[in-house]
Amino acid sequence: MSLGTVDDADFQAWANRVKMKIDGDYLKKEIGKSTKRIGTQALKTLKNNSPVDTGQLRRSWTADGPNYGGGGWVIKVTNNAEYASYVERGHRTRGGKGWVAGQFFMKNSLSEINAQLPELITPGLWAFRDLLS
Repeated sequence: MSLGTVDDADFQAWANRVKMKIDGDYLKKEIGKSTKRIGTQALKTLKNNSPVDTGQLRRSWTADGPNYGGGGWVIKVTNNAEYASYVERGHRTRGGKGWVAGQFFMKNSLSEINAQLPELITPGLWAFRDLLS
């Protein structure tokens, strides 16, 4: 007993289009662009929130990436000013009897960046919608 035949030509054509987009690194490029946006905004936020005395702390921020590896995207944001961690977390005075409170500019910046993530990543996620059209 046969129930008939099914013509899946439209489905096969759609599946081939999806496969071509995936094989052509379309998704990887779009997510990479969103990751780059996150890194750029993170750098801007960190610089804006860094306290300024001589300006060296602000100028010392750098971003490397985005890089893809280990199953995810990575942007490395660093500050090579030797004293950055002391300004962030606080430190004893030179005589050792007093304490200079930390300014927590990095911690506060992280909160700001996290709040912006949905807006920054959304354009890259549209690539998934485009994948299925």
